Amino acid sequence: MEVTAASWVALSLVFVSIVVRLAWSVLDWVWLKPKKLERCLREQGFKGNSYRILYGDTKDESIMRAEAKSKPMNISTSHDIGPQLDAFVDKTVKSYGKNSFVWIGPIPRVNVMNPEELKEVFTRHEEFRRPITNPLILLLTSGLNFCEGEKWAKHRRIINPAFHFEKLKLMIPAFHQSFDEMIKEWESAVSKEGSSAELDVWPSLQSMTADVISRTAFGTNYQEGRQMFELLREQTIHVTKALHSIYIPGWRFLPTKRNMRINKINKEINGIVRGIIENREQATRAGEASGDDLLGALMESNLKHIQENGKNNKNVGMSIQDVMQECKLFYFAGQETTSVMLVWTMILLSQNQNWQDPARQEVLQVSGSKKPDYDGLSHLKVVTMILLEVLRLYPAGGATNRIVPKNTQLGKYSLPAGVEVRVPILLIHHDKELWGDDANEFKPERFAEGVSKATKNQLSYIPFGAGPRICIGQNFSMTEGKLALALILQHFTFELSPSYAHSPFYLFTLQPQYGAPIILHRR
Repeated sequence: MEVTAASWVALSLVFVSIVVRLAWSVLDWVWLKPKKLERCLREQGFKGNSYRILYGDTKDESIMRAEAKSKPMNISTSHDIGPQLDAFVDKTVKSYGKNSFVWIGPIPRVNVMNPEELKEVFTRHEEFRRPITNPLILLLTSGLNFCEGEKWAKHRRIINPAFHFEKLKLMIPAFHQSFDEMIKEWESAVSKEGSSAELDVWPSLQSMTADVISRTAFGTNYQEGRQMFELLREQTIHVTKALHSIYIPGWRFLPTKRNMRINKINKEINGIVRGIIENREQATRAGEASGDDLLGALMESNLKHIQENGKNNKNVGMSIQDVMQECKLFYFAGQETTSVMLVWTMILLSQNQNWQDPARQEVLQVSGSKKPDYDGLSHLKVVTMILLEVLRLYPAGGATNRIVPKNTQLGKYSLPAGVEVRVPILLIHHDKELWGDDANEFKPERFAEGVSKATKNQLSYIPFGAGPRICIGQNFSMTEGKLALALILQHFTFELSPSYAHSPFYLFTLQPQYGAPIILHRR
């Protein structure tokens, strides 16, 4: 009996010890560590709300986001959309200054808006890493986006050739196939009404850019790519809702209705991509050409990398899982970035006819009635200025975040491990100290002499990021955007419909909440 009693005492002590350690860990996570980080930030001059247990600022941020989304803006000559799209951070910066922070649950997130500090954040990418605050985000933008260290360097080397300008030139016919289908659809709509018709161009632009990335990524398998577009569009809605909630580790594994749907969509997408890749591998082994698409270029580059660096080493190249993740990233980022750039371009040019007309004249001067080609893009100076200004006022991504895994110096500040850094791209692009008093106005002429001149050689224009990890698909997106806009200008003049409601909102990328009804006139 004494041995049994002693055993029970020992087991009780072990149990109590585990409970105490668990309780201490929870207390440290929800209170002690956040308060320690807060003291460290305040001692260095950072300002923000006091920490509120577990939730931080997320409840206030959620309320302000829902309120902003509930009513359209009054579109005018000003495009001050920061208070609408990034309401809580915008208010924080105005209340506490640029050296401020917000609370994402128990994690303080420091705002970085100074060009010199921005340069450090983007250049020192090993020290300022992309945080995975919720693993669900990897269902949309994994691959190169979240690789680190040597794996990132390897993937970047392998993927780079797929986006070389010579490869882009080979994709122009695929671009035009998709453009032609959309133009015919619009011409048909106008013909039914006479010489003009009102059309919500947003769904058409989404479908067109999805078609482009389907053809250019997967070649003859673009129909499967279109199926992926529908699945990814639904997945974006589910994941965005999850990201706006407090992250609870393990919650995604519970069999809730949303979690089960997210998992089912992910399996379907992976099945489509794996099937395309395996079919391509079989064709390659049979001696067939890899094709002039992104997947073919990626697989060709991967094979070359393996042959040059030791085919007996399994870690040299990219695995089929790696290729799958990169294909999903091609698809999501490539489709989303260009479609939102084009829809805001059409909205702004509808509002600013004084820029639409010169852009059209430039296109007609360069290409006449022929399809715009790759070589003519360098002569589209006005079109380029317009797109650069649209990306400044309405960047596809409103912010990007970084995690500081260890104590890190940023300028004069010493950031403790566990702090996140937030680069509020939208607010930086609208900052009057950086862009002048007309920062909220549509003025493409500011880019007449290029980005460097417009920014006074400061890092204040970052629609595609910056530094070594700048978006690898930047040239792809800009090429597609210029060609598509040129073709639209050739065939139509357009103006905003009276039914248009200006309500930009973020569904992972910056989109028009109520669509983009525009009156198209046949030229």
